Amino acid sequence: MAPFHGVTGAPAQVHPWAPAGVSSELFESHAAFDPRTGDLYFVRSSKSFSGWRILTSHCNGKAWSTPAPAPFAANGTEADPWFTPDGKSIYFISTRATGSQKSRDLDIWRADRAEDGHWKPAERLPAPVNSDEAEWFPRLAPDGWLYFGSNRPGGFGKNDIWRAREASPGQWIVENAGPAINTAGNEYEPLPSPDGKRLILMADGGLYESRMTPNGWSPRAKLGPEVNVNGSEIGALFSPSGNSLMFARDTGEPKSGEFFVWQPQGQEAWPPTCGVSPRQATSARR
Repeated sequence: MAPFHGVTGAPAQVHPWAPAGVSSELFESHAAFDPRTGDLYFVRSSKSFSGWRILTSHCNGKAWSTPAPAPFAANGTEADPWFTPDGKSIYFISTRATGSQKSRDLDIWRADRAEDGHWKPAERLPAPVNSDEAEWFPRLAPDGWLYFGSNRPGGFGKNDIWRAREASPGQWIVENAGPAINTAGNEYEPLPSPDGKRLILMADGGLYESRMTPNGWSPRAKLGPEVNVNGSEIGALFSPSGNSLMFARDTGEPKSGEFFVWQPQGQEAWPPTCGVSPRQATSARR
């Protein structure tokens, strides 16, 4: 898998992904596909990107179903779903401990699957993974480090990228991800690639990429103008191959947050189609 910002030739086109029933006039972002069922989980919020809730939709063979609350939903604000590759667990952030709408109360939670496929009650990760400040966008790297954003003390600026690891049962270590990717500004969302060799992060100004080197993460580089149109790009998701990237962008009126897909390595059959996609229908009419 080549690094995205190292691809030569003409920039790959970014195209919208707006399936009927999922795309709305509200703000859709932070997509995640259940590896076991193919169900789509995503965040829907107001046009001003507030009141986040995790919804899920199922492909019935012809279309995506009307989005409904996630089966593990609780009171408060919830966002940033992410599945482990085996589909056994889902990580997300939630204020369910207080039921408030204040982002400062956001903590990292994990729900595990029971043998029958249903979700067990979600559990909040312990301190020092969670802090008295907000935690964002938990994403597990292949090497076992859990990356996330937080504005806890001890960073390089405002919100920083941190990572945590369970050194022994119930005992976690947490460390800052370092100055190559953190600045005096804001870094919110870290996304390790499926092979662990790249890191996409959402920071002030849009989406950036860093590569793993023998000495740690390389200095981040901003993705090109085909991705970063207005700096609102958030909620990145790799395809299982690592060759495609989905993200959301605030497109403004008449809608708001919408999904887009970038495939700099060439087209692949991702994201999953359900029935005939708008792109397929357009191609068929030509």
